[in-house]
Amino acid sequence: MGPLISNDIISSNTNFLFAFLIGIGFGFILEASGFSSSRKLAGVFYGYDTVVLKVFFTAAITAMIGLLFMSLFDWIDLDLVYINPTYLYSTIIGGVIMGAGFIIGGFCPGTSFCAASIGKIDAMFFIGGLVIGVLIFVEGYPLWEGLYTAKFMGIPTLSEKLGLKDGVVVLGVIIVAMGMFFVGEWAEKKFPQKEY
Repeated sequence: MGPLISNDIISSNTNFLFAFLIGIGFGFILEASGFSSSRKLAGVFYGYDTVVLKVFFTAAITAMIGLLFMSLFDWIDLDLVYINPTYLYSTIIGGVIMGAGFIIGGFCPGTSFCAASIGKIDAMFFIGGLVIGVLIFVEGYPLWEGLYTAKFMGIPTLSEKLGLKDGVVVLGVIIVAMGMFFVGEWAEKKFPQKEY
Protein backbone atom coordinates (compact mmCIF):
# COMPACT_ATOMS: atom_id res chain seq x y z
CA MET A 1 0.00 0.00 0.00
CA GLY A 2 2.98 2.25 -0.60
CA PRO A 3 3.27 5.46 1.44
CA LEU A 4 0.58 4.45 3.94
CA ILE A 5 3.13 2.28 5.78
CA SER A 6 5.98 4.78 5.43
CA ASN A 7 3.87 7.48 7.08
CA ASP A 8 2.66 5.14 9.86
CA ILE A 9 -0.94 5.49 8.69
CA ILE A 10 -1.41 1.71 8.67
CA SER A 11 0.64 -1.18 10.05
CA SER A 12 2.34 -3.89 8.02
CA ASN A 13 -0.31 -6.39 9.13
CA THR A 14 -3.10 -4.08 7.96
CA ASN A 15 -1.22 -3.67 4.69
CA PHE A 16 -1.24 -7.45 4.17
CA LEU A 17 -4.97 -7.55 4.95
CA PHE A 18 -5.66 -4.78 2.40
CA ALA A 19 -3.46 -6.54 -0.18
CA PHE A 20 -5.36 -9.80 0.41
CA LEU A 21 -8.77 -8.13 0.04
CA ILE A 22 -7.71 -6.12 -3.02
CA GLY A 23 -6.29 -9.31 -4.56
CA ILE A 24 -9.59 -11.13 -4.07
CA GLY A 25 -11.49 -8.21 -5.56
CA PHE A 26 -9.10 -8.00 -8.50
CA GLY A 27 -9.42 -11.73 -9.18
CA PHE A 28 -13.22 -11.53 -8.97
CA ILE A 29 -13.30 -8.65 -11.47
CA LEU A 30 -10.90 -10.48 -13.81
CA GLU A 31 -13.08 -13.59 -13.80
CA ALA A 32 -16.32 -11.61 -14.15
CA SER A 33 -14.81 -9.78 -17.14
CA GLY A 34 -14.04 -13.06 -18.88
CA PHE A 35 -10.29 -12.94 -18.31
CA SER A 36 -10.28 -16.60 -17.33
CA SER A 37 -10.88 -17.45 -21.01
CA SER A 38 -7.69 -18.00 -22.99
CA ARG A 39 -9.61 -17.37 -26.23
CA LYS A 40 -10.68 -13.93 -25.03
CA LEU A 41 -7.17 -13.09 -23.82
CA ALA A 42 -5.44 -14.26 -26.99
CA GLY A 43 -8.11 -12.49 -29.07
CA VAL A 44 -6.34 -9.17 -28.65
CA PHE A 45 -3.37 -10.48 -30.66
CA TYR A 46 -5.62 -11.74 -33.44
CA GLY A 47 -7.93 -8.72 -33.47
CA TYR A 48 -11.25 -10.46 -32.84
CA ASP A 49 -11.62 -9.44 -29.17
CA THR A 50 -9.98 -6.30 -27.79
CA VAL A 51 -11.61 -6.26 -24.33
CA VAL A 52 -8.22 -6.91 -22.70
CA LEU A 53 -6.73 -3.86 -24.41
CA LYS A 54 -9.67 -1.70 -23.35
CA VAL A 55 -9.69 -2.90 -19.75
CA PHE A 56 -5.96 -2.41 -19.21
CA PHE A 57 -5.88 1.01 -20.88
CA THR A 58 -8.87 2.03 -18.74
CA ALA A 59 -7.11 0.78 -15.60
CA ALA A 60 -3.92 2.66 -16.50
CA ILE A 61 -5.81 5.89 -17.18
CA THR A 62 -7.80 5.58 -13.96
CA ALA A 63 -4.63 5.03 -11.94
CA MET A 64 -2.81 7.90 -13.67
CA ILE A 65 -5.65 10.36 -13.15
CA GLY A 66 -6.14 9.22 -9.55
CA LEU A 67 -2.46 9.60 -8.68
CA LEU A 68 -2.24 12.93 -10.50
CA PHE A 69 -5.15 14.47 -8.60
CA MET A 70 -4.13 12.96 -5.25
CA SER A 71 -0.68 14.45 -5.81
CA LEU A 72 -2.12 17.85 -6.76
CA PHE A 73 -4.23 17.90 -3.57
CA ASP A 74 -1.23 16.72 -1.48
CA TRP A 75 -3.04 13.53 -0.52
CA ILE A 76 -0.10 11.42 -1.68
CA ASP A 77 3.61 12.00 -2.12
CA LEU A 78 4.57 10.44 -5.45
CA ASP A 79 8.20 10.25 -4.32
CA LEU A 80 7.14 7.60 -1.78
CA VAL A 81 5.36 5.42 -4.37
CA TYR A 82 7.62 2.52 -5.32
CA ILE A 83 8.49 2.15 -9.01
CA ASN A 84 10.49 -0.81 -10.27
CA PRO A 85 13.95 0.18 -11.49
CA THR A 86 14.48 -0.21 -15.24
CA TYR A 87 17.09 -2.56 -16.71
CA LEU A 88 16.51 -2.05 -20.42
CA TYR A 89 17.83 -5.30 -21.93
CA SER A 90 16.22 -7.66 -19.45
CA THR A 91 12.97 -5.70 -19.74
CA ILE A 92 12.92 -6.16 -23.52
CA ILE A 93 13.86 -9.86 -23.34
CA GLY A 94 11.35 -10.51 -20.54
CA GLY A 95 8.64 -8.71 -22.52
CA VAL A 96 9.33 -10.84 -25.60
CA ILE A 97 9.26 -14.07 -23.55
CA MET A 98 6.06 -13.11 -21.75
CA GLY A 99 4.42 -11.91 -24.97
CA ALA A 100 5.26 -15.18 -26.70
CA GLY A 101 3.91 -17.13 -23.73
CA PHE A 102 0.77 -15.02 -23.77
CA ILE A 103 0.15 -15.73 -27.47
CA ILE A 104 0.99 -19.45 -27.23
CA GLY A 105 -0.70 -20.22 -23.90
CA GLY A 106 -3.44 -17.60 -23.91
CA PHE A 107 -2.70 -16.42 -20.37
CA CYS A 108 -0.51 -13.99 -18.49
CA PRO A 109 0.61 -14.92 -14.95
CA GLY A 110 -2.31 -13.17 -13.22
CA THR A 111 -5.03 -14.46 -15.52
CA SER A 112 -3.62 -18.00 -15.37
CA PHE A 113 -4.21 -18.07 -11.60
CA CYS A 114 -7.66 -16.58 -12.15
CA ALA A 115 -8.53 -19.34 -14.63
CA ALA A 116 -6.95 -22.08 -12.49
CA SER A 117 -9.07 -20.99 -9.53
CA ILE A 118 -12.22 -21.93 -11.47
CA GLY A 119 -10.75 -25.26 -12.57
CA LYS A 120 -9.31 -24.55 -16.03
CA ILE A 121 -6.76 -27.31 -16.68
CA ASP A 122 -4.87 -25.43 -19.41
CA ALA A 123 -4.25 -22.62 -16.90
CA MET A 124 -2.87 -25.13 -14.39
CA PHE A 125 -0.37 -26.33 -17.00
CA PHE A 126 0.48 -22.70 -17.73
CA ILE A 127 1.19 -22.13 -14.02
CA GLY A 128 3.37 -25.26 -14.03
CA GLY A 129 5.39 -23.77 -16.89
CA LEU A 130 5.60 -20.48 -15.02
CA VAL A 131 7.00 -22.22 -11.92
CA ILE A 132 9.54 -24.13 -14.03
CA GLY A 133 10.60 -20.87 -15.70
CA VAL A 134 11.04 -19.15 -12.33
CA LEU A 135 13.14 -22.07 -11.02
CA ILE A 136 15.34 -22.03 -14.14
CA PHE A 137 15.82 -18.28 -13.78
CA VAL A 138 16.65 -18.44 -10.07
CA GLU A 139 18.97 -21.46 -10.27
CA GLY A 140 20.77 -20.16 -13.34
CA TYR A 141 20.92 -16.53 -12.20
CA PRO A 142 24.75 -16.38 -12.03
CA LEU A 143 24.85 -17.29 -15.73
CA TRP A 144 22.76 -14.32 -16.86
CA GLU A 145 23.18 -11.84 -14.02
CA GLY A 146 25.25 -9.56 -16.29
CA LEU A 147 22.52 -9.49 -18.93
CA TYR A 148 19.80 -9.08 -16.30
CA THR A 149 21.44 -6.00 -14.75
CA ALA A 150 22.74 -4.49 -18.02
CA LYS A 151 21.71 -1.03 -19.21
CA PHE A 152 20.42 0.20 -15.85
CA MET A 153 18.32 3.32 -16.45
CA GLY A 154 17.27 4.15 -12.90
CA ILE A 155 13.59 4.89 -12.36
CA PRO A 156 12.53 6.90 -15.40
CA THR A 157 9.02 8.27 -15.83
CA LEU A 158 7.37 9.33 -19.06
CA SER A 159 7.15 12.94 -17.92
CA GLU A 160 10.88 13.06 -17.09
CA LYS A 161 11.94 11.40 -20.33
CA LEU A 162 9.69 13.56 -22.50
CA GLY A 163 10.38 16.74 -20.52
CA LEU A 164 6.66 17.36 -20.05
CA LYS A 165 4.42 18.04 -17.06
CA ASP A 166 2.58 15.08 -15.55
CA GLY A 167 -0.83 16.43 -16.62
CA VAL A 168 0.27 16.72 -20.26
CA VAL A 169 1.53 13.12 -20.23
CA VAL A 170 -1.76 11.90 -18.72
CA LEU A 171 -3.68 13.77 -21.44
CA GLY A 172 -1.39 12.22 -24.06
CA VAL A 173 -1.99 8.70 -22.72
CA ILE A 174 -5.76 9.34 -22.74
CA ILE A 175 -5.57 10.42 -26.40
CA VAL A 176 -3.49 7.33 -27.28
CA ALA A 177 -5.98 5.13 -25.42
CA MET A 178 -8.92 6.64 -27.30
CA GLY A 179 -7.07 5.94 -30.54
CA MET A 180 -6.44 2.34 -29.46
CA PHE A 181 -10.12 1.93 -28.53
CA PHE A 182 -11.04 3.08 -32.05
CA VAL A 183 -8.49 0.69 -33.60
CA GLY A 184 -9.82 -2.10 -31.35
CA GLU A 185 -13.40 -1.55 -32.51
CA TRP A 186 -12.23 -1.53 -36.14
CA ALA A 187 -10.22 -4.74 -35.63
CA GLU A 188 -13.17 -6.58 -34.06
CA LYS A 189 -15.27 -5.81 -37.14
CA LYS A 190 -12.45 -6.60 -39.56
CA PHE A 191 -11.40 -9.89 -37.93
CA PRO A 192 -14.55 -11.44 -36.38
CA GLN A 193 -14.04 -14.57 -34.29
CA LYS A 194 -14.80 -17.75 -36.18
CA GLU A 195 -17.40 -20.03 -34.64
CA TYR A 196 -16.29 -23.66 -34.20
